[in-house]
Amino acid sequence: METPREGTLSRVTKPELAVFVSGVASMGLEILAGRIVAPQYGSSIYTWGSIIAVFLAALSLGYYLGGKRASARATNHLVIKLLLATAAYVAVLIFAGDLLLTAAAAFPLPPRFASLPAVILLFGPPTYLLGFISPYAAELSGTEGVGEASGRVYAVGTVGSIVGAFGTTFFLVPELGIQQIELAFGLLLVATALALSAPTFRRRQVVASVVVALLLTAAVSSSSLGVSTGGEVVYHTQTPYQELEVADLGDTRTLYLDGQRHSAMDTSDPDRHVFDYTRYFHLPYLFAGDSDEIDRVLFVGGGGFTGPKQFVSEYENVTVDVAEIDPEVIDAAKRYFGVEESPRLNVHNEDGRRFLRETDHEYDLIVLDAYKRDKVPFQLTTVEFMQLASNRLSADGVVVSNLISAPQGPASKFYRAEYKTMQQVFPQVYAFPTAGGGVVQNIEVVATKNSEPISQAKLQRRNEARDVGIDLSEEIESYRRDENTRGVPVLRDDDAPVDALLEPMLGQRYVIQESEEGNETTLESRVGLEMVNPGIAVNEG
Repeated sequence: METPREGTLSRVTKPELAVFVSGVASMGLEILAGRIVAPQYGSSIYTWGSIIAVFLAALSLGYYLGGKRASARATNHLVIKLLLATAAYVAVLIFAGDLLLTAAAAFPLPPRFASLPAVILLFGPPTYLLGFISPYAAELSGTEGVGEASGRVYAVGTVGSIVGAFGTTFFLVPELGIQQIELAFGLLLVATALALSAPTFRRRQVVASVVVALLLTAAVSSSSLGVSTGGEVVYHTQTPYQELEVADLGDTRTLYLDGQRHSAMDTSDPDRHVFDYTRYFHLPYLFAGDSDEIDRVLFVGGGGFTGPKQFVSEYENVTVDVAEIDPEVIDAAKRYFGVEESPRLNVHNEDGRRFLRETDHEYDLIVLDAYKRDKVPFQLTTVEFMQLASNRLSADGVVVSNLISAPQGPASKFYRAEYKTMQQVFPQVYAFPTAGGGVVQNIEVVATKNSEPISQAKLQRRNEARDVGIDLSEEIESYRRDENTRGVPVLRDDDAPVDALLEPMLGQRYVIQESEEGNETTLESRVGLEMVNPGIAVNEG
């Protein structure tokens, strides 16, 4: 056994190499877990809490049982077996991960715990196996004292975890797909097993390593058993923020973010409103006074840039700025959704709140379109943010916030809290549900700096008198004011429980109206269960 120099980490033994790699793999898989389960369960605080808890619990159980067995069973050969068994399970994740996710969705649990069975099934076994390696390595390290052996193992394992976290977050995820990253971790475990078997290279160990490597390669090469979004995939990548896919189905091109439909464009008629709720973005033209012009517009959130493109094409005097935090979303919009920057369409790769804080421009209209049904950046929902938006508006400026919620009932908590929050800043707040009834849907919340309220009848008269390029009479029919906001909080930077407010929507039906050649089609899904009925839940940017 190779003995390290006392008090240094200058020489790493084979067992300690295994600990380092197990740290890389366990932390890398933990980071990757968020991407794998997000299309099914979202990426809320409950999902991430489940991921962290399962990884810690599995590692702890492995540490505990490994520690009890280390003195009697720890051998280099057994460490090799653990590495190869973990790599084999990674092959299962590659090949049948989507199928396992769908199967785990059948467990009848409250919404906030819904992701727990999937995380346990997918990541519990490999993390548990990796947990054995540290106590076995401490037993095999060759150091004289228990404290020194455990200290070295903790240090090496922690360094491996740091490498796994940074490498996965900053290098692997932005550059590779999920299956490619899983393959990389699997092959790393196999290579480590071979390194531990050197220089003797027992035949059984080599054969087992080759078999597992072939399983990993075959899993990546084969078709997944999971459910895809449907249509012909035009482009797919992992961005620093989410999984992005562009798919064509007939004349409809769709942008998927984390497996959810986010934007759509009719390739035969790019200016058509594929989803009806984007028509509501034009309501501010009716709220503006007779002499008021909307000359400069800001969209916070780009997606497929449906709204920005329509404003530029329909209103000759309008200049549009778009603040989109994800550079890959911007690139996909330019390559696949016909977005072209110009003096009238300026795209900024920046967080919306930071952009508002630093810009010198004054806007007549700000459209907040950076919310998903299960992932809402809380910093774009608070009183402080709304005050910042108000400060960047002209005297009669308007804010439109595209929310996904229910207009009443338990699933309305997020909508009512945001309505109440906007009332703290803006004199008048209105709401326009887009699908009718009490189901989860897109709700357009319109806030104005004008102290005089505008009635539904007045909006209809303005719609008849003004040519704003689109007839909004049906949209005006959903007009609401003076919502009941009892029992919901005002959202603030230091207290914005957005995830708790979104929780009642999980598992609820999400309805959106899609317009096709003048005929409305109702699309429905179960919020948080898109993998059961893929490609239906929609939030358009």
